[in-house]
Amino acid sequence: MDVLSEVLESVQLIDRPGNERDYGESGATGAASSAADLVYPGESEPLSHVSEFRPEVKARTALTALPEVVRTPEAIAAMQGPPEVASKQMSNVWIYDGEVYDLSDFVKKHPGGEFFIGRLRNRDITTLVNVLHRNPAKVKKVLKKYALGRKATPDDFHPKYNAPPFLFRDGFDGWRDTPQFDFHKDDQLLNRIRTRLNQPEMKAKIARMDTLFDVTTVVLTIAYILVQVLRLTAPQFMPVYLFAPIMMALRISLAGAGHYLIHRAQVGFNKFFSHVFDINYVPMAFVVIDGHTLMHHPHTQSEVDVKRNVFTAMMDLPRYYRIPLHTLHKLGHVFPGMFVRSFEMCSYAVKHGVKDFYGSWQRGLPHYLGMLVMRFLLLGELVLFWMQGDLNAWLIQFCLTLWISTFMIVASHDFEEEESTADLSQGQDWATFQIKNSYDLTMIGNKYVDCFLSAGLSPHRVHHVLPFQRSGFANIAGEAIVRDEAEKMGIEWLQPKNFFGDRLPIMAKHYLFSPSRLAKENNLNVLAEHVNPQALRTSVQYIIKGVIGIGSI
Repeated sequence: MDVLSEVLESVQLIDRPGNERDYGESGATGAASSAADLVYPGESEPLSHVSEFRPEVKARTALTALPEVVRTPEAIAAMQGPPEVASKQMSNVWIYDGEVYDLSDFVKKHPGGEFFIGRLRNRDITTLVNVLHRNPAKVKKVLKKYALGRKATPDDFHPKYNAPPFLFRDGFDGWRDTPQFDFHKDDQLLNRIRTRLNQPEMKAKIARMDTLFDVTTVVLTIAYILVQVLRLTAPQFMPVYLFAPIMMALRISLAGAGHYLIHRAQVGFNKFFSHVFDINYVPMAFVVIDGHTLMHHPHTQSEVDVKRNVFTAMMDLPRYYRIPLHTLHKLGHVFPGMFVRSFEMCSYAVKHGVKDFYGSWQRGLPHYLGMLVMRFLLLGELVLFWMQGDLNAWLIQFCLTLWISTFMIVASHDFEEEESTADLSQGQDWATFQIKNSYDLTMIGNKYVDCFLSAGLSPHRVHHVLPFQRSGFANIAGEAIVRDEAEKMGIEWLQPKNFFGDRLPIMAKHYLFSPSRLAKENNLNVLAEHVNPQALRTSVQYIIKGVIGIGSI
């Protein structure tokens, strides 16, 4: 009971009647408020009060990540000491190229949907404006209407991106650690690629590929339903040794479709259907739309890239406990963990309102409905198989899907490296950096099939260079252009890596069989690692966190 109490206390909701003190009148609401108002394990304060810059951050990021316009002695001094931002209202601003803008009136007008603009308040949007739009020059003209005419300061920037602090390394600060790329050169790689993609013939081809991708997704959805119906009604025609791998393939494939839906404009029905990304039991699209689309893609391999820390908690467990404990942890997410998290988000939307985040509650409703429907779907499947006396079949497909999907998340980057070897020095060509720090995955060798079986990671380098494209098939169509322009600039285009042969053995060795952090720090042998009282306590807490919805990706 002491362990349970400790975990519950570590994630208790903080009733903050003075919410506007930290975030302003138009501060984070809805899902953002849910994340901001939690005290997470390892943090002594709620995120909304973690506003002091931590002095232990290495000097490397303190200087290289700052834009030139703010790399002044005053700014550096502000980083090295704790500024008094916790006691004053954060400016209601967005930061572009070192300047501040107030986009509050643009939230409902944004063609990409309210979510993206609302979530980026008090962040640097420079990279996102330049890489998530087909015509950044047009976007920059719109921005001018909302300029406040002053330079950005540390007080304008939320130090933890208004996200759960456990997603980042200790000492992370967004003001210092957000990488800066050079988007002013007309001949940058991304501009050269976009020029060719915007040719009428290529635009028509990409549109056809997007349609084909969507039709394939519909077919996969029908197959997903039929396979389960067949297993439940006529199991002799769908034995478990076929059912489990087929369901794994279908869930990962539909998650691949969801992968691209969260990159599309969050408008209309897409707000609802983007939650299909959760169908493989691993992510929570309501959170991932931010962490994946707005942090991982524009800032790959940097301190902002939360995907680097996706396995952080699991690496605290003793090595031979990880598979069973993480499986139990994720079973706890299926029920009741993600229901706790979902209803918590909904309650905060009611409590704080969603007007400033979405423009109106009607605009935000599809996002919340999609989240809840997906949770009830996953739980309903479990209940149906249990009622039919076929729970073992469900468990086998659950475990297979969970572990392949979990490794797939980190398979397309070298996240198992303890320290990033990526060159994050200021002023680089962004598209060049993306190609050099990601790679494609193959599953069976056919690009169109692999696009789904890899959850969208088959044309991965193109996807990172062109995150605004609507489908994996569009990326396949554009790969020749990206590769050709890259080679003209002397960038080597490496061969894809096979998930099962090249990546899975390396990841399994690192994530499953390397010593826990506690064992490394205290030089414990294998037996001591697994019987250490602190390790046992951490293991129990990990299961409890799954039950109450902590630790979703």
